[in-house]
Formats: sequence, C-alpha cells, structure tokens
Amino acid sequence: MGEPTQNPLLMFVAVLVTLWLGSMMGSWLRRRNPSVEDEQHEDLGVILGATLTLLALIIGFSVSMASSRYDQRKNLEEAEANAIGTEMLRADLLSPADAANVRSLLGAYLDQRILFYINQDDARQAQIDQRTSQLQAELWAAVRGPAASQPTPVMALVIAGMNDVINSQGYTQAAFWNRIPPAVWLLMAAVALCSNVLFGFRSRDGRAATKLALVLPLVVAMAFLLIADIDAPRQGLIHIGPQNLEALAKSLGH
Repeated sequence: MGEPTQNPLLMFVAVLVTLWLGSMMGSWLRRRNPSVEDEQHEDLGVILGATLTLLALIIGFSVSMASSRYDQRKNLEEAEANAIGTEMLRADLLSPADAANVRSLLGAYLDQRILFYINQDDARQAQIDQRTSQLQAELWAAVRGPAASQPTPVMALVIAGMNDVINSQGYTQAAFWNRIPPAVWLLMAAVALCSNVLFGFRSRDGRAATKLALVLPLVVAMAFLLIADIDAPRQGLIHIGPQNLEALAKSLGH
C-alpha cells in the first residue's frame, strides 16, 4: 500500500466509497438469493457481530498505536529544543570567537529544525534535510577543533552537548518515519469490507438496506480518517508543531 496515510482526506473518500460499494454488493447478493432461511440468517448475524467486534478491536489497537507515535514525536520535539538550548549555554565555555561561531551556527540550525516541522512540501523538505546535515557537520567541526586543542572535562561537556543536539535530530527523524505498518491497514480494510458486505447481505428489506448502506461505511471511514490524521506527521489537521523550538528561538531573539 506504500504510504496509506499520505493524504488522510483522500483515503477517507476512498474508504467511504469502497465500503459503500461493499454494502451495496451485499444487498445485491441478498436479492439474488432470496431463499436464505431464517436459521442461516441468524448465523449470518452472529458472524456479522463477530466481524464488527474484530473490526472495533483492530481500530482501537490502531488508534492506540498512532497516538503513541504522536506522543513520541511531541516529546522528541521538546527534547530537541532542550538540547539546542543547553548547547547554547555551554557555548560560553568556549573562547569568545568560538562561542560566537557556535551560537551563530546553532541559530541557523534552530531555524532549519523549525522549518522541518512546519514544512509540508516534499521538495522543500529535501532541501531542509540537506541544509540540516550541512549545519550538523559545521557544528561538529566548530567544537571539535577547540576540544582537540584543549582536552579538558569542561570541553567534554561542550562535545557531549553537541552530540545530544545531533542525536536528537536523528531520533526525531526516525520517529517521523515510524508509521503504522501497511499490513495493519490491509487487515483493517479487509475486515471493514467483509463487515459491510455481510451487513448488506443480512438486510431483509432491500429498500431499507439501501437507505442504511451509507451509515456503517461512514462511521468506519471516519475512524480510518482519525487514525490516518494522527499517524501522518505533516498532513491533515492533527500534527506536531514546533512550539518548544519556536519558544527557544523567541527567547534567543531569532
């Protein structure tokens, strides 16, 4: 499925239409087989109930999975801001010239990290990632030279702080790549489709089934939309904003 949640609204429409067609197909199959006995009809009710229960469990599991990833991304944004702010303070341990250079580079790096969170253009994101990598190399070079010429415990603090800055970006990037697996989406979609087909097939009254055919698909599609929106770091209405990074930039006068 690639990236099923790349566009949550598009996925919502696709799921809604597919499940509605599934309900209509079940209703059509029911009309093609009008001789289904009451006992078989009750058996279908049990199967439908079990299928809907399974679907509810999978949806609940997926919501929990997406929410935990959302919380992780939010916590890592805070950790990034703390790491950059701490290294800004530790820059005072360097000589005035080296400290000014490190602060200037950290300011530019902070701007790129804010852009990483607010940008939604893939082409622009590639440029941000490239510039971030370049600044990381320059930041490391800016503290490596003074640390090599003066290997003291104080300089070790500066090196450790810069290491935290670089590592925090890697953790954040890994969290943004960590999405709900496509296999979970496939399983959830398959169970949802089966439940809608069974719902349409079990309806005795064809006209009533037509009127209600949109209810279950709409409810399930809304659940899919919620999960996809939480799981998509850059798309939809629910996403991580760089509040802590922006607050740090404001405090530093950027």
